[in-house]
Amino acid sequence: MSEQTAPAPTADRGHTLRGSIGVAGIVFLVVAAAAPLTAIGGALPVMLAIGNGPGVPMAFLVVAVVLLVFSVGYAAMSHHVVDAGAFYAYVTRGLGARLGLGAAGLALLTYTAIQAAVYGLATTTLQGLITQYGGPEIPWWVLAAVLIGVVGLLGYRSIDVGAKVLGVLLVLEIAVVAVLAVTILVKGGPEGYSLTSFSPATFFQGGAGIAVMFAVASFVGFEATAIYGEEAREPKRTIPRATYIAVILIGVFYAIASWTIVIAYGPSQVEAAAQADTAGLVFAAAAQYIGPVYADVMAVLLLTSLFAALLAFHNAISRYLYALGRQGVGPETLARTHPRHGSPYVGSLTQSTSAVLLLGVFALAGADPVLTLFTWMSGVATVSVLVLMVLTAVAILVFFARHRVDERVWNTRIAPALGLVGIVFVTVLVLLNFTTLISGSAVLAGVLLAVVAAAFLGGVAVAVVTHPAQSGGVPGHQLGLTPQQALSDD
Repeated sequence: MSEQTAPAPTADRGHTLRGSIGVAGIVFLVVAAAAPLTAIGGALPVMLAIGNGPGVPMAFLVVAVVLLVFSVGYAAMSHHVVDAGAFYAYVTRGLGARLGLGAAGLALLTYTAIQAAVYGLATTTLQGLITQYGGPEIPWWVLAAVLIGVVGLLGYRSIDVGAKVLGVLLVLEIAVVAVLAVTILVKGGPEGYSLTSFSPATFFQGGAGIAVMFAVASFVGFEATAIYGEEAREPKRTIPRATYIAVILIGVFYAIASWTIVIAYGPSQVEAAAQADTAGLVFAAAAQYIGPVYADVMAVLLLTSLFAALLAFHNAISRYLYALGRQGVGPETLARTHPRHGSPYVGSLTQSTSAVLLLGVFALAGADPVLTLFTWMSGVATVSVLVLMVLTAVAILVFFARHRVDERVWNTRIAPALGLVGIVFVTVLVLLNFTTLISGSAVLAGVLLAVVAAAFLGGVAVAVVTHPAQSGGVPGHQLGLTPQQALSDD
């Protein structure tokens, strides 16, 4: 395979993403997707109740370390492949077009599923706030339609606009949790300031695998830094920095915030407290340590946290669709960008339409937005993103083994290999506990895992049909290749 080819053709105005987003903007976009307040107010109580109890903070740290090591190779890859397809582009460059499009199928499934899950939780939260303040009971699917419209409007515009909105919302949700954490640390808990949460014995007690599984789900979105490479200032510097900052910020935030909740109830009592009042655990702590008004403010900001996540995932899906359209494996219209905003507006409209259709199926089936929509889709997204990361880790190792474009052994050999081992370990833990994640039905677990497999195999099938003679090379335009040369690359 040769990288020495003719210069790439100049992209026309209608097919080129534009933007000037920096490190801070990208960090806002990806941390917003992780939805910190949602993780602390929603996922944390469940982890404490059915996971490893006071060992949950350590679960967040373990996952953060694994993802940070994985990010070393991921960031190194961003120096050589700048593409809105991110995972899809990386797997393609390392393992070929067929596995690359399989990865694209997994990526689209991951972000579509997690976005659908968040819509379920967001509409329920909004319903609760409306009725709490004397409003009527509005069906969740009506509220979902409104949210899809607002998210779609922002996604249609420049990425800079979305980043600014997410930045404001993110600062608010981090601030409200930080104030609660500091207050708990200042006042102390019923059992003092115990560090037992960070001991190996505490971590491995109870359902450590379940805790790790929810921790992984809470990090989904960190990997989206590479998606914004084409809209970033100096992407070869911006993307690696944003990736490291995002993983560290999310990991430290989750670990400290969850530890303070353990302190608030006491290590010996927090599991029972979470089981007794899972939904209200964190808000009850806020009311106790600061006041009921503050707890109400947190409830409102939980909704804005969910909205920020919806917008972030909308942006990610739109850019994957744009990348697929540009490479000729999807309708060419998906590659169109707005002449004024520079956004992938066709991909954005397509994403909004698909969200309406998917949520419409659940609404017509009379499904519960939390017990069914949120639970099922978050489970699918967790497994899908882990399989996607395994493929990406392998692709990174293969890419740097084939092409001596980076001589940093730690960045291109050791860290990617360690990251692969860590991701495989976490994937096994998740699969062993997957039935628990989706409410205990083995049959349902099998069906949802089949959906993940179908997404991957569907992508492979598209590659076979659209480019039957090719095995790799898409996308190569960022390495100086025309689309035709990219398809024959390898």
